[in-house]
Amino acid sequence: MLYVLAVLFLIATAVMLNRVWYLRRAILRGNTIVTRMAGMGQLSPQDIAQMRDFAGRQPEAVLLDTALHHVNGADPTAMANRMDEAIMLVAPRLDQRLWILDTIVTLAPLLGLFGTIIGMFHAFSVLAKPGHAPAEVTGGVADALVATAFGILIAMLGIAAFNMLQNQVRLTLHQLETIKTMVLNRTDGALLVPMVRAPVNVRAAAE
Repeated sequence: MLYVLAVLFLIATAVMLNRVWYLRRAILRGNTIVTRMAGMGQLSPQDIAQMRDFAGRQPEAVLLDTALHHVNGADPTAMANRMDEAIMLVAPRLDQRLWILDTIVTLAPLLGLFGTIIGMFHAFSVLAKPGHAPAEVTGGVADALVATAFGILIAMLGIAAFNMLQNQVRLTLHQLETIKTMVLNRTDGALLVPMVRAPVNVRAAAE
């Protein structure tokens, strides 16, 4: 059972490192984009394209690419709906594979307890043998408890990492919503440009 727990620990570690690396980069890129936008009074399509390229493969790139394709439209509401759709499509990528970590957190203590019970069976079976030594029984019980301790350790580390990653997912989603709002606020004037008409000279028209 200790071998099984060791495999679960390696899987949990791999998931934690992968998600921490991905979400941390997304948060750092998002912070930079938000800071840049905050210093701009107006966003041009060129500005949005530059920030999309800076985002690379991070979730912000999908949102900015959607904004870039609809920034020349005449309806800000339609653009906002498209960006909401982009956030919904990106959201499953943020908590990808976190279900594995959640499962290991629940399963590890149970497997540790199961391993301890099996070890106790072997330890107490020594009592049925004639001429057994007390050290054999106590040593077997001590070895059996190692599985429970290892399972609980995996669960404690896993639940701490899971909560941290869930918080990073929440921060990333908040950044995406912030970027969406900032893009809409800073392209509102550009969206209305196609609708503006040149003033009509009433006297000239009458003549």
